[in-house]
Order: sequence, then C-alpha cells, then structure tokens
Amino acid sequence: MTSDPPPQLDELLKQREAHLGKALSIAHGKPLHITHGRMQYLFAADGTRYLDLVNNVCHVGHSNPKVVEAGQRQMALLNTNTRYVYDGLSEYLARLAATLPEELSVGFLVNSGSEANELAVRIARAHTGAHDMVVVEGAYHGHTGMLIDLSPYKFRGPGGKGEPESWVHVVPIPDSYRGGERDYAAELGEIVADAGPIAAFLVESMLSCAGQIPLPPDYLPAAFEHVRAAGGLCIADEVQVGFGRVGTHMWAFEEHGVVPDIVVMGKPMGNGHPMAAVFTTPEIAASFEEMEFFSTFGGNPVSCAVGMAVLDTIEQDGLMQRATELGGHFKAGLRELQERHSIIGDVRGRGLFLGIELVRDRETQEPATNEAAIIVDDMRDRNVLLSTDGPHHNVIKIKPPMVLSKEDIDMTLHLLNESLNQSL
Repeated sequence: MTSDPPPQLDELLKQREAHLGKALSIAHGKPLHITHGRMQYLFAADGTRYLDLVNNVCHVGHSNPKVVEAGQRQMALLNTNTRYVYDGLSEYLARLAATLPEELSVGFLVNSGSEANELAVRIARAHTGAHDMVVVEGAYHGHTGMLIDLSPYKFRGPGGKGEPESWVHVVPIPDSYRGGERDYAAELGEIVADAGPIAAFLVESMLSCAGQIPLPPDYLPAAFEHVRAAGGLCIADEVQVGFGRVGTHMWAFEEHGVVPDIVVMGKPMGNGHPMAAVFTTPEIAASFEEMEFFSTFGGNPVSCAVGMAVLDTIEQDGLMQRATELGGHFKAGLRELQERHSIIGDVRGRGLFLGIELVRDRETQEPATNEAAIIVDDMRDRNVLLSTDGPHHNVIKIKPPMVLSKEDIDMTLHLLNESLNQSL
C-alpha cells in the first residue's frame, strides 16, 4: 500500500485561503513549502535547503534529536496536569530557578509568552494594588487583548488604535544609535512620576520588535530605581532573548546587574513545544494566592521532559559559549561589511541576537525600509532566511538556532556582501 503524495503548493495555498484567517501573513515575501527541519536548516518540498537565521524558537535546533526523544519517551509514559503529583515538575522548576537570582524561586508554568506576560501583569497588579503599566515604545509583548494594549508595536501599527489606553504609559526606545547621549532613564523617571500609581514596568531585556536594540549599560538600574520608587514592580520579558542567547549570561537582564521582581520566559523554552513560565519571589507570589491559578497544559509531564532536554542540550553542548564565540565572529564580519557599504548605519546586539540597521544617509539616518526588504528577499533567493523589524522595518534581524556553525556565518557574510553589491 502506497501513501498519497503530499499536497502541492497551489493546493495548500487554496486550502489556506479557504480556511485560515486573513490576519495571518506568509513569511519571507513568498510562500515557502517547508516539509522538515534539521538543526539550523529548513528544507522545502523541492529539496531546497535554507539556512534559518530568524527562528529563535527552535533554540537548540529544528527537530533536535535529544529533545524529540525526551518528548516521545514521556508521551508514551504519562501526560496529565499539575493537579497531580508526578516526577519531573518540581525537578524542572527547581532547575529553572537555579539559573535565576536566588530571590526568584517561585514559578508558574504556562503555554506561551503571551500567557506568561499576561499572568505577570496580573501578579503585579495583585501585589501592588495598582493598575497602570509602563512599556517601551515599539515593544511587542503578546497577542491577548490586554497585551495588544501594552504593545505599541501593535496599537500604533496597522489595525491599531494609534494611541495607548489611559492606563498605559509609553517611554521612549533607549536607542543609543539614534539618541546619542540622551538620558532615556531620566525621561522614564519623569513619565513614571507623572503617571500616578503604577503596577509595573514591563520591558524586554533586549528590545526585539523595536529593532534588535541592546539596552544602554546604565538604563535598567536607573529605570528600575524610578519604577520602584513609584511603588511599581519590574518585569523582565526574556521571551526572545533568554536561555543563553546573549552568550555571556543565561538571562539578558543579568548583564545589567539588576534583579527584576518578575521574569517571563517563553519561545526557546521548549524548542518549538509550546512552553512559557513566570518566575517571581515568594512574597510577590503570595499576593496572587486569593484566586486559584490553573493552566490545563502548563507544566504537564511531556512539557517538563522537553524543557529539561533543552536545558541539558544548552549545558552539554556548550551553546552559551558558542553564542559568545560565534556571535562575536558574526558581529565582526557585519562590521566589516559596514565599512564597505554606507547603507549599513549600525550593527548591534550580543551573542546570537544581532541587528543590522539600514539607512539611506548616515548623517540624517533616514531609514532604508524598501532596501532592507529587497536585501531580505534577495537573501531568501540565496537560501538564507532573514527578516526585518523596528519602527521603520529597516533593521535586518538575526536570531538563529544556537547550533549554527562558523561556516554558516562565513557563507552568510559572503552572500550578504554580494547581495548589497548587486541588489541596491
């Protein structure tokens, strides 16, 4: 008995058109019929192999065999919910807690970064008794109704209302490239002082949708001081940059010598399996005990097994050290390209979380939005997957699976140089 051949691309697109909501776009400018993935590569139905430089969800590689085996083994044994006591749950929570500052010892397990960020806000409101929130311009924190209201990237974007809700206070993007010596923390302090009682400041430890921006070295300590003086909590959103992506630390906030009141983690946590978490202090967690919290799938045995395998792989395969070494090599190569191509205004980031900002003029810093899209499309045709972000969509973002090689990086730099020479 032979199996039916896989649906062809045209048929799949017709099915999407008929049954999938039109709010969902297709990545990379044209439909790619992807059939399988292996570590840093995605493979199309026609056999084309693409180097994936944007998928920070599959943190330890697409279909990583260690993670796949752990999930399969546990799924064949037991999968239930956290109202039962089972092996794996407390061990996994303890192992995660051991990667965090000692104070952050209580965890809640959920299924997505959106769920985790919403839960973090609820916890902050329960603890402080306040309602208002502070967020950074250009931020994206999730797709729930509350989080769309807390995401300037969404409410100022297509289909958004344009202006924030009265309980949302937006502070400027602390962008050293465009802001020079501007004191962004002092500006935040003024906004917080005028806001009245606030529940929390929700901030990515490195800004993703705002343009792959590392926070200035003195920003978080001063910002946290202003927020706490106003009675608010500090929430670090590590959904995009956590789990060792910056190389030098497990969590990007650690670079700044601060301890958040709440940490949110997601995306790479399950290497594609839907997992996320919120960690906080026992005192803050106690403020949230009046109403019972339960997540049907959060922290189930299969998720715990998968999450543990991800942590094993990060540790056993030395992926943080690789992120430091490969990220440094990648960044140095991009800066060499910057010397050759005036359209590259800035190269930034740390570890394997990098951004290339394209500008039409380095003096005026006019965003090269169309040019960025052209380069990304051309690189796709050269079998390297990239994408753009930032308020002007002129920042090419690089946040690949952590398992790519030096050869992958050298190939990308060579192809990117060719693309910049030939496409613009």
